[in-house]
Amino acid sequence: MQKHKQTQLSQPERQAPQYISTVQAPLYRASTIIFPNCKSFTDRHWSDAYDYSYGTHGTPTTYSLADQIATIEGADHCLLAPSGLSAIHLINSALLNTGDEVWIPDNVYGPTHDDVMELQKKYAINVKVYDPTQVETIQFGEQAKLIWIEAAGSVTLEFPDLIAIMQKAQQHQVLTALDNTWGAGLAFCAFDFGTEHYAVDISVHALTKYPSGGGDILMGSICTKNRALHLNLLRTHALQGIAISGDDAAQINRSLPSMVIRYQQHQNNTLKIIDFLKTRTEFAQILHPSLPVHTGHQYWKNICSSGLGAGLVSAIFHTNFDLQAIQKFCDQLQYFHLGFSWGGPTSLIMYYDLSKMRHYRTPHLSSGWLVRFCIGLEQAEDLIADLEQALDTLQHS
Repeated sequence: MQKHKQTQLSQPERQAPQYISTVQAPLYRASTIIFPNCKSFTDRHWSDAYDYSYGTHGTPTTYSLADQIATIEGADHCLLAPSGLSAIHLINSALLNTGDEVWIPDNVYGPTHDDVMELQKKYAINVKVYDPTQVETIQFGEQAKLIWIEAAGSVTLEFPDLIAIMQKAQQHQVLTALDNTWGAGLAFCAFDFGTEHYAVDISVHALTKYPSGGGDILMGSICTKNRALHLNLLRTHALQGIAISGDDAAQINRSLPSMVIRYQQHQNNTLKIIDFLKTRTEFAQILHPSLPVHTGHQYWKNICSSGLGAGLVSAIFHTNFDLQAIQKFCDQLQYFHLGFSWGGPTSLIMYYDLSKMRHYRTPHLSSGWLVRFCIGLEQAEDLIADLEQALDTLQHS
């Protein structure tokens, strides 16, 4: 059959062989996916492990990334979302109904708090806040459905008694969702921890951070071991049209082989920064789970037996340093840049007023402005020299 040139360009007759062996897997970009025949169309089902029916459901590129993240987390199933927050919202919207009770820790990731509060306002979800340093503040009601866990906590990095929280949740048949971005599936396994092999129901991971490693990709993941729970989440995932870019998935797939090495280097740099910060009189308190005086240190030590503690450290200035001084310190830094997120090659800093961030009293925390350091992959000695010159500027002002 003779083809018009326009048809030839739209449907070329000659194609190079499609399968070769390369270090990096092929990148698939797709909205429409072509079914080879009618039988393959009628035999498919949305719950299939690899549902190649439309781009929003997945391609070999996105499914490969999901499989890798599930392996890292020790899970059986993984869903991908456009960001960590998107993954969090998917869980809340899939599992919570009017009248349900959801528990969040006082040191929860700020947008998680905002998301459940919005659900409370619109759909009468009952939001309860617990003190992650005092498990007894968790008093589940009859309608308790879901509890969020941060390990370590946002900004102040308290490490909770995961085992005690799991025991209480299981006794009341409450689902557990862990924001595992800090641990990244490397510091401990969310689906097998403690001598009794506890497992959370859901592990959420902002792939934006350590898996990406470049500070240029937004993505989130939801990992589970229970198939019924996975299908519940998958159904909402499909109905909401949640999808990720094949290009973004390929970028993270490319970064994963170096993630363990990068995570370890982030921590090595962080430990050196901590040793320096402890020598400075400007700070009233240094916050990091590896420090014996840190709230939850023993729980971190028991759960994170590998000794891994990520690349975040926070420090609280003495109260004689006001907001103007803190801002001057941040502006004086050359290698630390003011910005949110972490896990990339560049070191970041952000300052916080804890008095406006916590529901419970925090006697374990000093008063004063807090700065969070997100330690990158620069030479540690250069970072220390930068901190030293910025701090010295404060002393001489």
